[in-house]
Amino acid sequence: MLVLRELTMNNHRFEEIQAQTGATPQMIAARLKKLESDGLVTRRVYSQRLLRHECCLTEKGEAFYAVLLALRAWGETWCKSPEEGRAINYTHLACGGSAGPGPVCESCGKPLRREDLIADQNPAYRAEREARYEAFKASR
Repeated sequence: MLVLRELTMNNHRFEEIQAQTGATPQMIAARLKKLESDGLVTRRVYSQRLLRHECCLTEKGEAFYAVLLALRAWGETWCKSPEEGRAINYTHLACGGSAGPGPVCESCGKPLRREDLIADQNPAYRAEREARYEAFKASR
């Protein structure tokens, strides 16, 4: 699920996924291969000079977003104090209101789809993710 989370956050390259999940290269490679064989992920070339691939969600992978939103809603409700605020605040394009934790919009009640959301990361969460990536790069 962490790999799928990173792909939905537009981290498509191996090192980005590894940095944010903390998993070993072998674990990431195995998970990506499994996700690809299960039809949730596809690979595409992003560099011909030194052949490099990135991973993208397929339609099946995109459909998993509803599961991630449900888990997010549970976590935001039961695992955090209200003072912490949400890690990511979503605006629902269909109604223009706050989408809330999901999986349905708290403003209009419609089911949330990834393509209908604008994400705004909480500054503390953004800083945490940036620090994790910088630490990963420095360790290489």
